[in-house]
Amino acid sequence: MVGPVSIHPLTVWKIALSKTFSLEGVITRDWSAAQENIIWNLRFPRVLLGVIAGAGLAIIGTAIQALVRNSLADPYILGVSSGASVGATLVIIFGVFSIFGQYALTISAFIGSLLSILLVYFLAQVGGKISTVRLLLAGIAISMVLSAITSFIVISAPKEEGIRNAMFWMMGSLAGAKWEYIPIPALVICLGFLFLWSQYRALNILLMGEDAAVTLGVNVETFRKILVVTTALMTGVLVSVCGSIGFLGLMVPHIVRLMVGSDHRKVLPISALVGAIFLVWADIFAKQVISPEEMPIGIVTALCGGPFFLWMLRRSHYAFGGEK
Repeated sequence: MVGPVSIHPLTVWKIALSKTFSLEGVITRDWSAAQENIIWNLRFPRVLLGVIAGAGLAIIGTAIQALVRNSLADPYILGVSSGASVGATLVIIFGVFSIFGQYALTISAFIGSLLSILLVYFLAQVGGKISTVRLLLAGIAISMVLSAITSFIVISAPKEEGIRNAMFWMMGSLAGAKWEYIPIPALVICLGFLFLWSQYRALNILLMGEDAAVTLGVNVETFRKILVVTTALMTGVLVSVCGSIGFLGLMVPHIVRLMVGSDHRKVLPISALVGAIFLVWADIFAKQVISPEEMPIGIVTALCGGPFFLWMLRRSHYAFGGEK
């Protein structure tokens, strides 16, 4: 694994096997305690978090694009990320929820994301029903307001260090990965993936439009509510541990649909795999490009996402879902 300290790949494997399967007595220990600490406590949690976040963002992006039938939708369009950012910056700048210790950031970000999606959901309702257009517009409006609140909190910070930490987190980073941060995101993303994958037929039908979905037996209103809550929970958990990482949830579903078509039975698992690989490599690039300093990973994904969509616009025959 790549980092400022060079460690031979064979040593990495030895450390991983000895720690994972308790083979300390079987594998000859020819590495230092410092190397073990770097590999096991710094790099492995970071790679695992990258895999979880990359897979999760790609899965969420796929589901939301099917939900709103809009190829420009992503995990943050419903205001969830902005709500989580407000909660997280309150912790970073002012120490809110400090009584929860190391979980303060996660709890605060999740509360912010949950409150924001509930507000979006309330504003999108008309006569007890949710309009897709109103859902998107409400999400964009709430996202803009919450982003402004986040900026106000940051510029009100009493210490310069707090501003730097908040800005770095807002642009996305895996630098704070620790073993204790892995279980909750891993559990939420795995359960979310299994649920969405079990609903691949309903997601396929949603691409045909609401009228067609109702005709084919899908309770659109109920399914939309479940989908909104599921994706909001997944997004909130991810944002709480690695900040706002944009464009991945937009790019990966497009690429996968071009590869395998629009069947969500294939799109969801392949998107998870591609998203995980992409984010891990993006993190490696972010660590190396301005070494010994570290670039926020959100900048890397944005640099990839912008040109990608300019290229997509040039493909005049491209349509949502990979159809031509």
